[in-house]
Amino acid sequence: MKLTHFLVAGVASAALFSCSAPKKLKKCEEDTKKLDSMYRILMLENAKCQAASKADQDKLKMLEAQLADSKANSSQVLDQLKDLSVISNSQAESIKKSLDNIGVKDAYIKDLQTAMNRKDSMNMALVINLKSAIGNLADNDVNVKVDKGVVYVDISDKMLFKSGSYDITDRASEVLGKVAKVINSQPDIEFMVEGHTDNKPYNGSVLVDNWDLSVKRATSVVRVLQNKYRVDPARITAAGRAEYKPIASNDTKEGNATNRRTRIVILPQLDQFFKLLEKPGQ
Repeated sequence: MKLTHFLVAGVASAALFSCSAPKKLKKCEEDTKKLDSMYRILMLENAKCQAASKADQDKLKMLEAQLADSKANSSQVLDQLKDLSVISNSQAESIKKSLDNIGVKDAYIKDLQTAMNRKDSMNMALVINLKSAIGNLADNDVNVKVDKGVVYVDISDKMLFKSGSYDITDRASEVLGKVAKVINSQPDIEFMVEGHTDNKPYNGSVLVDNWDLSVKRATSVVRVLQNKYRVDPARITAAGRAEYKPIASNDTKEGNATNRRTRIVILPQLDQFFKLLEKPGQ
């Protein structure tokens, strides 16, 4: 009798395992595909940054070579002029000091390039953290990018608000919570929340026009970040752009939907950027 119970229990366990194993395998495959997709996106971003950095380095080397030739020619001419008594000793000394200053500026350019490279690396790390936190949300709903050294997070209108409204939806809380987590982990950065609309006139009774609507949407997002996710309000700027900064044509339905967005702009940290230029002991 005990043997029978044992066999029945064994068969039941095997059946349960056979049912759950395919589900687990399928989930693992889906997770692997998502991670592979994210990896490919990050590799593409990294390749773009490296290509831009190499181009800047090539330009810098070319400028350094031109500067070295210019300094050599200037020194040679200076010696010749001095020998021919065309200029006085004091004039020659003054010109020489000017040439030395060029060398100082050359060193400053090198330090500036190093600081820019470090800033690009910091921005790249921030983009990676944001994309990792946002996870598998579609790029047409949440898009993170770097443009001219500034990090942007564009969140589509449908993720945050109902049509013509500035009330935050329940779905928006998930997205803003993920963005707030990254922002709170970088306490030194400041950012601006921009509201954008399409060019269709606002027809509500409470607000005047799209200017009002875009500003109210920005402040609604700011309040959620401050009150629900404890983001320091001293780090936030709220702004409205109405329909005047489109990123797509308003002649199509898809273009209208793209332009209706909330943009979080990671503001350049100019004070910290110049600190990168300071040498130890200065």
